Amino acid sequence: MHFVPNNLYHIYNQGNNKQVIFHDEDDYYTFLRLTRNLFHSVCDIVAYCCMPNHFHFIISTNGYSCEIKQQGNISIDAITNSIRKLLSSYARLYNKKYLQSGSVFRQKTKSKCLTNCDIEVLTSMNGREYLFTCFHYVHQNPLRAGLVNKLEDWDFSSFKDYAGLSSGTLINKEVAKFYDIYNPSNFIKESYMVISDEYIKFIV
Repeated sequence: MHFVPNNLYHIYNQGNNKQVIFHDEDDYYTFLRLTRNLFHSVCDIVAYCCMPNHFHFIISTNGYSCEIKQQGNISIDAITNSIRKLLSSYARLYNKKYLQSGSVFRQKTKSKCLTNCDIEVLTSMNGREYLFTCFHYVHQNPLRAGLVNKLEDWDFSSFKDYAGLSSGTLINKEVAKFYDIYNPSNFIKESYMVISDEYIKFIV
């Protein structure tokens, strides 16, 4: 992964061999507590969604996110190091809880820059539309998967915070406002807009 300051990135990974990585409520909240501890000092979280076998983050990078540090024999930027620590820390707790060993997540976490789009993306949609689509796609995951009938019923995403239904502090709403992808008065209506498969192929 390569990160540049002052950009938005979509970061996602899933269970190794698509295995379930969150079995119960405690698993989700353990993962999110680790996320808070490891991410808040190196980036802003704009949106997130944790699903039974995968997760999504949209983050905003800053200068510190991309500072290179030496970790043993490797040089690594701060945000990549935080992602590495998040996955390894959660995997350790997961394996201990479920009496397992080995990899919990896929080896490579994927990331896409949302604010420096390539030509293929820009020929299909403009930059703001791409951000807007990804932002709502992340929140729509549990509905698209048939886990809930309403987005309001899923507790493990930032949707309820944006909708004013909870008061979590994991996300930075001001960043979403800055990029013009969040309007409190229209958020719930926009969250239920249909996203075409043609657009989704650029997101994941």
